Amino acid sequence: MQTSLRWALIGASDIAATRILPAIRAAGGEAVVVRSGHADHGSSWARANGVAESVTDLSAALDRSDVDAVYVSSLNTLHRSHVEAAARAGKHVLAEKPLAMNLLDASAMVEACRNAGVVMATNHHLPASPTHRVMKAFVRAGQLGEIRAIRFHHAVMLPERLQGWRVDDPSEGGVIYDVTVHDAAATAAILGTDAIRAMAIGFNQDNDPNGPVDAVMSSIEWTDGVLVSTHDSYNNAHLPTSVHILGTDGALIADNCNTGDPVGTLALYRNHEWSEVEIPDRQDLYERTIHAFVAAVRGEGEPIVTGEDGVRSLAVAIAVAESTKSKTGVMVERG
Repeated sequence: MQTSLRWALIGASDIAATRILPAIRAAGGEAVVVRSGHADHGSSWARANGVAESVTDLSAALDRSDVDAVYVSSLNTLHRSHVEAAARAGKHVLAEKPLAMNLLDASAMVEACRNAGVVMATNHHLPASPTHRVMKAFVRAGQLGEIRAIRFHHAVMLPERLQGWRVDDPSEGGVIYDVTVHDAAATAAILGTDAIRAMAIGFNQDNDPNGPVDAVMSSIEWTDGVLVSTHDSYNNAHLPTSVHILGTDGALIADNCNTGDPVGTLALYRNHEWSEVEIPDRQDLYERTIHAFVAAVRGEGEPIVTGEDGVRSLAVAIAVAESTKSKTGVMVERG
């Protein structure tokens, strides 16, 4: 029975280097090859990160007997072709969010993996967060009563190394497809339900008319009458991120919790009095994601965020993006 995986990395990206590669190694796996469309970048990335081989040809990374799984962190617009190629090669797939820039492509990726009989997961990290997992447990156990509202403050300041396409390329970047999509995945994980309709206001607050949306506030209707609001931006250098969950029997406030690190504090409020909630297991988010993925490959459960979950989070992001343009409410499509 397979206890570790050998990986091909499709995309010599920052997140592959700083998050996924360490998590693969912590789970006992190995990245045997990285594929980049730019030979010089790929070879220098491989040297810096201890990966034995760098290639530019996609098939050279996929058509190998020593590759069991593929992590796709290439450009968003290339995800479909890369995931479909991995599925054809019989490799299990962990794909970056957003899965694609439209639901047709995202759904096709999921179908390709399903037809090939390989596991597909979406790399949304927040459902693996220790703080988010405790919030989910409270909600699912009914400890807050009926949930009435969730509020996300996910406004951040991107470090310079992460800006690039996120702030420069309208076809690839923008805060909605980079951050709001994470809010959607996190909400779905906490509630276990679907979004219905979104209304949003967003624009480029750096006064770049040709740049993507870098600040957005949205109001989203979820199943069972839950209201979800989000504030996502790239221009907050001061406040930590947070999540507020309001229920009929109590409320939770989590601070510094929408990050890629196993951090955050959580407080339970009842009748305006609060008590600290312990976060018992602060495992690295990406290590937890990889461990769950490896277990799914063994046939033990599902990934923390499946390919289908990734389609649903993308659908919310698309509705929010369309609402910023139409200035009206937009129904969330089903992929």
